[in-house]
Amino acid sequence: MIRGTLQAPSAVVMVRPHHFTVNTETAADNAFQAEVQTGADHTTAAFEEHTRAAQTLKDLGIRVHVFEGEDPRTPDCVFPNNWFSTHAGGHVALYPMKAQNRRLERRQDVLELLKAEYRVQDIIDYSGLEPDGLFLEGTGAMVLDHIDRVAYAAESDRTNPIALERFCTHFNYEPMVFAAADQSGTPIYHTNVLMCIGTGFALIGTGLITNPERRAEVLDRLRAAGRDVIELSEAQIAGFAGNAIELTGKNGPLLALSQTAFDILTPEQRARIETHAELVPLSIDTIEMAGGSVRCTIAGIHLARR
Repeated sequence: MIRGTLQAPSAVVMVRPHHFTVNTETAADNAFQAEVQTGADHTTAAFEEHTRAAQTLKDLGIRVHVFEGEDPRTPDCVFPNNWFSTHAGGHVALYPMKAQNRRLERRQDVLELLKAEYRVQDIIDYSGLEPDGLFLEGTGAMVLDHIDRVAYAAESDRTNPIALERFCTHFNYEPMVFAAADQSGTPIYHTNVLMCIGTGFALIGTGLITNPERRAEVLDRLRAAGRDVIELSEAQIAGFAGNAIELTGKNGPLLALSQTAFDILTPEQRARIETHAELVPLSIDTIEMAGGSVRCTIAGIHLARR
């Protein structure tokens, strides 16, 4: 059996969408969402894209737990990384979500699967912060360096500092918060579209971090942890090049990213990444219309098998 590294898990949870559409409740602060014509039906395309992506990861030796997203009230169910995360030592966190229809994505059957097949010691539930307007949308809001114990977080309505501080205290991470926005001044809604941290490398859209001093501090911290920092342009961030995840397959580390992201990387960037991990592009063009890419579709399992 292939065991994942601390940063790159070998098992994941994915939720296959049966009623895919772009979520109107999240459009106000997600500039990555596409405008979809009224009545346009992308259900079949999204379902098939997800099926192929999950099978590709399985073929590479990833243990993929696929759940079916059959509730029509949850258009973003394909992005499970926002409502829960798992951590070494048997810990699970549940998160407070900003959009009301996204709160319906939390599923007991996922938690029961984790408890049945992995060693779960406790579940810390932050969802009770929702009535107070305190949101922290999981590993979308935070990009976690599991090795150096840093939680990188871009400021947004989906990343409340009080909720972030609670998480970091419970899970022993140092919060590293920064402001980030695109050229039009629109804040980056989720940190995981801006950056990806692998075991030996990091991808980051440094130009979108608005404070130059804070930008330098973030870069210094990543490099101090021994990462090969590969900087991404704003156009590459818009093409989801930062929304990737390192996993451990049967042949070693791999970087799962979308075909869109792969295509927008330069040959030099690809070559640098490939010194650390095999590049695995997945075609999910329809799913990306909802404002997230491969990283968003994958919830890594950092738990020991039973």
